[in-house]
Amino acid sequence: MSISRQTLTVVIVTFKSDLVIDDCIQSISDQINIIVVDNSNDEIFKKYLEDKYNNVKCILSSENLGMGPGNNLGLKYVKTDFAMILNPDVILEKNTIQEIINESKKINSFAMLAPLSDNKKYPNYKIDKKKPSDLNRVNHFKVTSIDGYAMILNLKRLNQYETFKDNKYFDENFFMYLENDDLCKRLNKKSENIFVIQKAKIKHLGAKAVNEKYAYEVELSRNWHWMWSKFYYNKKHFGFVIAVLKGLPNFVSSTLKYLLYRFINKNKKREIYLQRVLGFINAFMGKSSFYRPKIEG
Repeated sequence: MSISRQTLTVVIVTFKSDLVIDDCIQSISDQINIIVVDNSNDEIFKKYLEDKYNNVKCILSSENLGMGPGNNLGLKYVKTDFAMILNPDVILEKNTIQEIINESKKINSFAMLAPLSDNKKYPNYKIDKKKPSDLNRVNHFKVTSIDGYAMILNLKRLNQYETFKDNKYFDENFFMYLENDDLCKRLNKKSENIFVIQKAKIKHLGAKAVNEKYAYEVELSRNWHWMWSKFYYNKKHFGFVIAVLKGLPNFVSSTLKYLLYRFINKNKKREIYLQRVLGFINAFMGKSSFYRPKIEG
């Protein structure tokens, strides 16, 4: 079955995303249903979205779930065969959805698809460099993984596997970072296909999903979770020893930088590297990804 506007639902997880959400939603066809999962539990935000957009349903989470669990919550409300996971700081080009629809008809089998980021310096996919690539010859090309800020899940196909039942598509141990890589890794192991569609373009603003007045607290959270998620991901897929070996250089570097910035009284820098150190230590000790940005209201 190919994708259409009637068989596609968009899921957007938000947290203090009031400054970017309108541009994101307005870049999506109003013929497509959109489910917003708001991790800040903002009743005013929910009312604003549902009053303004007829195709938007906003789900309030009782706590800040993060990306993986937030996406899973939104996917529980999806009634279509395909779901597009989208970050609120992503903007689709005018023909993006149509290009996805057109190209999906040409692909025999896929578990996930992704549009192409317009930022050539930071591609939103990874390929197997050991295998010949056809990305310069065709409009869709096979990849090993895609970034989580824009990805289409073939739910009908994924639901054939026991591991994805009960809407547990993303590993909920991840709060943020690498939940998409983990999903792609699990699909690779099942020999499922993941493709990128070249003519379907998007613009990712990058680290703009949260209102900038909360930027510092969010930056602390990002640094903690980046270290935690890297350790957890490597431990899950390659074992504890590999996780330690891969994480140790960053841990040592962050510790030294923390000590340096503490010595020269650069408090904000000190706190950033402290969170990196703590993220690694907590993952090493097997603790959950519990850190949350300290944001009131």
